[in-house]
Amino acid sequence: MTKLSDTQLVILSAAAQREDRNVLPLPGSLRGGAAQKVIGALMKRGLIAETVTDQRAKADPALNRIWRNDEDGCAILLHITEAGLAAIGIEPEQTDAGSASKAHTPRTGTKQAKLIEMLRAEGGATIDEIAAVLQWRPHTVRGALAGALKKKLGLTITSEKVEGRGRVYRLET
Repeated sequence: MTKLSDTQLVILSAAAQREDRNVLPLPGSLRGGAAQKVIGALMKRGLIAETVTDQRAKADPALNRIWRNDEDGCAILLHITEAGLAAIGIEPEQTDAGSASKAHTPRTGTKQAKLIEMLRAEGGATIDEIAAVLQWRPHTVRGALAGALKKKLGLTITSEKVEGRGRVYRLET
C-alpha cells in the first residue's frame, strides 16, 4: 500500500466520497503554498489528475471547485485517479460488460434469485406476495427492491396499480 500523509489521506478520502470525484474543496486549513505542495505531490505520484473543462469560470481564492484556469481561461478541475482510489483501498467500479452480466446472475436457490424470478413472471408480484413466499417482512422486501436490485445490480423495476391486487412490481427486460 502507498505511504500517504494524514493530509493526503483526508484529501483522497473526501474525493472518493464525492459523486464527481473532485478533489476540491480542500480541508479548510490547507491553503496557499501548503495546498500547492500537497496537490503537487499527489499529482506527481499519479493519485490525482487535472481535467480541463470547456467551462470559463475563474478559479476562486477559496479553492472551492476549480483548481486553476488554463491559458484560454478554461477551468481545470482536480479528480482522484484509479491509482488514488487504490491507494486508499477502494476498488474502482467495474463498468465492462463481463462484470455487469455476472452481477445480474445471482446464485440459484437464493432468496434474491427467487425475488428476481417472481418479478420477471408475467404478472409480476406485490410486496405482500413476495413477503409471503420469502418469509420476509414488507419493509425487507422494499429494501431488497431498492438496495440489492436497483442500486447494486442496476436492475430497472417498474410498478403499477392493479385493481384487486394493489401495487404490482415487475423487472424490465
